[in-house]
Amino acid sequence: MRTKNLIIFGTRPEAIKMAPLVKMFHEHNDTFDTKVCITAQHREMLDQVLEFFKIQPDFDMNLMRPGQNLFSLTGDIISGLKEILELFKPEYVYVHGDTTTTMAASIAAFYFGAKVCHIEAGLRTFDKGAPFPEEMNRSIVGRIAEFHFAPTISAKNNLLKENVPEDQILVTGNTVIDALKMSVTKLRSSHFKDDEIEKLNSIIKPNKKIVLVTGHRRENHGKGFIDICNALVDLGRENENIQIVYPVHLNPNVQKPVYEILKDVDNIYLIPPLSYPSFVWLMDRSHLIVTDSGGVQEEAPSLGKPVLVMRETTERPEAVEAGTVILTGTNRFKIFDEAHLLLNDEIAYNEMSLRHNPYGDGNACSRIINFMMAQIK
Repeated sequence: MRTKNLIIFGTRPEAIKMAPLVKMFHEHNDTFDTKVCITAQHREMLDQVLEFFKIQPDFDMNLMRPGQNLFSLTGDIISGLKEILELFKPEYVYVHGDTTTTMAASIAAFYFGAKVCHIEAGLRTFDKGAPFPEEMNRSIVGRIAEFHFAPTISAKNNLLKENVPEDQILVTGNTVIDALKMSVTKLRSSHFKDDEIEKLNSIIKPNKKIVLVTGHRRENHGKGFIDICNALVDLGRENENIQIVYPVHLNPNVQKPVYEILKDVDNIYLIPPLSYPSFVWLMDRSHLIVTDSGGVQEEAPSLGKPVLVMRETTERPEAVEAGTVILTGTNRFKIFDEAHLLLNDEIAYNEMSLRHNPYGDGNACSRIINFMMAQIK
């Protein structure tokens, strides 16, 4: 009798980080009957990732709605999963990280009686409001989960402080590195063709360094994004040898200040959000990355790209300690100073670029599966 696994996710970042685990579980289909359920908390961006990794969901809840909010989404996920859980009857439910899908799915699995396995467990800022709602989401899952797959020793220690039994925690590295290695191999292949990448390639000037910018965090809305944009204006005007490429998030709270402040700067290119393969392609070609994204903090060091993190705190302190990222917050002058230094001081750049990535070696998924195989023997 095969062990029944249900892997649940709903956003693009979750799909990226769960894709290599889905693929590897399917390679062990003699032991595991693994099905995939998507809530489609994000629809179009999620579908792009599924297509790139060639993953066909077994259950598609298709929950994304205009005007969606945390109240309705949480309720819809919990109630909608009841029928799926009762139909498939999984023994283990796998969730990832800290999204509303993750939190609500773990509650539904707990109500059903399945054991929850938390991928990327143990991240904490210890501030309930930052990031919101992610910090509370992952803390709730941490109380529910049976097994905790922590990306780092620091994450494991956070769980131990919360009295999670040590034999329920495994340090795996982050599955995003598994996904990145798979993706870069595919994208560097001469056989891979993509219209969006071809369009990107046509606007990028080969003789100028690329500064890749992303931003979306709620805590940066308002003055934070105004300061970020002014820092980018300063950076672009003081460094004519660079091109700042900014895929702009669709949230109006991001779009308004970005387009008002940056639209007329000659060497700043504001482009629509990119598909996952296009973003990895651009990240692979960038010189420096400025972001408030958690995933980029993990991915970029594997490609040797220094990262400036536009947040006051991060649940990924290992990167700060390893020297692969620098926290700037949204301070206009600190963002400019750190970026200007890395763009113009080769020694400082190489020192940061060559640092070891603390988030793993690309074998996180095999560690998870070996652990789970030991549980069912």
